[in-house]
Amino acid sequence: MNQDRRDRLRDAAIAVLAEAGGRGLTHRAVDAAAGVPLGTAKNYFPTRDALLRAVAERCLEQYRALTAALAAAGPGPSDRAGVAALLAGLLRDVAGPGRPRLLAYLELRTEATRRPWLAGLLDPIAAGDFAAYRALLAGAGLPAGAEQARALTLALHGAIPHLLAGTPDALAAAGLDDLDGFTRGLLASVCPSGEEAL
Repeated sequence: MNQDRRDRLRDAAIAVLAEAGGRGLTHRAVDAAAGVPLGTAKNYFPTRDALLRAVAERCLEQYRALTAALAAAGPGPSDRAGVAALLAGLLRDVAGPGRPRLLAYLELRTEATRRPWLAGLLDPIAAGDFAAYRALLAGAGLPAGAEQARALTLALHGAIPHLLAGTPDALAAAGLDDLDGFTRGLLASVCPSGEEAL
């Protein structure tokens, strides 16, 4: 099969899932979003489960490409301020260019509650985040034990739905109306300095 067309269909499926949710993910909708003849998506992904698998695999590929790009950019931040700035940038991406990918990912996570095989495909993303954030903290000379990595990862993951769907009041209540302040405060809680720990 044509790999370029397959990728085009998978990207279209991500867009459909992000825009229309799980119920809107149909072969017909993917064909329309990809601008291909009706029946094309079904030819590549014969069942709805095959379509969900294709989207999950594409999300994992995009996640790995993003982490590879960050790694290729050179050494990570070397201090607390740099880590906070990097995390704030990642959160800004949630409401910007990364929005469709993250909406699709959350929709897939919901589908995975009923399809254990789908959870298995998505688990490397969450597992990768725990390891990546632990390495980020260690590289900046901050406490980087499993407890800190878990707290940081879960707090950032918890922020994502609010950034995607929160009203201004909800964002303000969560501190997400100021992402720089949010990430500085988060690091102060997860990895307190000597003065903050007193």
